[in-house]
Amino acid sequence: MKELIIIFIGSALVNNVVLSQFLGLCPFLGVSKKTDTAMGMGTAVIFVITISSFFTSLIYNYLLIPLDLEYLQTIVFILVIAALVQFVEMFLKKSVPSLYESLGVYLPLITTNCAVLGVALINVQKSYGVLESVVNGFSTAVGFTLSIVILAGIRERIEFNDIPECLKGTPITLICAGLMSIAFFGFSGLI
Repeated sequence: MKELIIIFIGSALVNNVVLSQFLGLCPFLGVSKKTDTAMGMGTAVIFVITISSFFTSLIYNYLLIPLDLEYLQTIVFILVIAALVQFVEMFLKKSVPSLYESLGVYLPLITTNCAVLGVALINVQKSYGVLESVVNGFSTAVGFTLSIVILAGIRERIEFNDIPECLKGTPITLICAGLMSIAFFGFSGLI
């Protein structure tokens, strides 16, 4: 249990996928204009990363390793992730059309989000079992969601502030992301 808590805190805060490892920056910067959209994207990423961590760990540990096919891991992982994203896209289109429309092109981009594939590869690299992989995937996605929602809240607050013209838009967003990254480095003493 202690090891799972360390994995959770380490993946969500200390080694935050966006702010420490700089994976998944495209949706982080692109979908963080409104808190609602950021929360929707974070929820979709939580689902996809958690489920993909489970399936990729099962496939790797119980299919690829016994058949001595570890070299196929990246291709297999991408196929699993693409299938899960298609499922999420169909579900959102039917159940929550407003969120589906607001996410736009960024929803299919979860398939190519390097954070999703990165988590699956990190699970393999650290030799995690199925349970540890799921905890790592879930906590990484929670860290992603936390980061994107915080940035969206900051962007909503500064949208109508008096910012110099040369810093409006992307420059101030990158400055905020950089300051968030520095702040998250403060969690490095937790584990």
